[in-house]
Amino acid sequence: MSPHPLLYSLPALDPLQVLQASQRPVSATAAARPGLIVAGATGALGSEVLRRLAGSGGFAHTHVLAHEPMSTGLAQVTIASARGEDIAAWPVRPLPVQTGVVMFEPPRLYHDRERALWTPQPAQLPALAQWLRRCGVQTLVLVLPHAPGRLPQALRHGLASIDEQQVAALGFERVLLVRSAQKQLTPQGGSLPEKVAAWMLSTFRYMVPAAAQPVRPARLAEFVDVVLRVLPPGIHVVAPELLWQAVQAPHMQDVVRAWLNTGPHCQAD
Repeated sequence: MSPHPLLYSLPALDPLQVLQASQRPVSATAAARPGLIVAGATGALGSEVLRRLAGSGGFAHTHVLAHEPMSTGLAQVTIASARGEDIAAWPVRPLPVQTGVVMFEPPRLYHDRERALWTPQPAQLPALAQWLRRCGVQTLVLVLPHAPGRLPQALRHGLASIDEQQVAALGFERVLLVRSAQKQLTPQGGSLPEKVAAWMLSTFRYMVPAAAQPVRPARLAEFVDVVLRVLPPGIHVVAPELLWQAVQAPHMQDVVRAWLNTGPHCQAD
C-alpha cells in the first residue's frame, strides 16, 4: 500500500514535544511568508499539489482539511478538521492563512490515508469559498476539472457558471481558476450492449485536440506553484490550451509571465 507522501496516521503527539515546538523561535523570513490551506489534497493531483506547495518554501505553514483525526509527517503541515458536510455551520478558524487551494479529485481507493482527507463536491464550491474568505484567505486557487471537448470555447477563458461568478464576487484579492481536463474513466461492468456503446463512444476521444488533453499531475502542480509566485491582483482564468502550452514549454515561467502581461484573463469588475 503506497503511503501519502506527506500525511500518515500516528498516535497522539507527546504534549512535551508540542510545548518544545511552540517555544522554538520563528525567523523573520518564515513569519513574513503567507500560510496555505488545501481542500481536496487527494488523488494523484492533490498529492502532487500538496507536495509541491508545502515543500516549495513559499509558505510558512500548510493546513490540510480532513474529516478524520490525523498527524502529519512534516512540521510545517497541520491537519484542520472539517466538521461535517454543512460548510455554512463550520466555525471561522483563526488560521494564519492567506492562500487557499481547492481541488475536487476523489481519493484513491487503495490509499487508506487519503480517505481521511476531506474533498469538496463541486456543488459545495460557493459555501467553501465563503468560509475561506471569512477565515482570511486573500488568494484562492481553484483547479476545476472538465471533460475534454465539452467546454464551449467561449467559456474557457472566463467564468463558466453561476457558482464561479459567486466566488469571483466574494472580494478575494486574487482568484486563479485552472481549467484542467480530467482523465476519462473506463466504465466497469455493464451489459454487452452497454460495453459496445461505451467502446464506440470512446473513439471520440481521439477527436479531442492535444492541447485539450489532460496534463500530468506533477506538471500541473508545478504550474500552480509558478503562477502563485507572480500572480497579480484580479481574477485569472487558465484555459486548457494555455495550461498545455505552459507544461510543454522548456521554460514554464516565460509562458506564465507572457500570459499575465498580455494573455487573456478576466479582471474583476
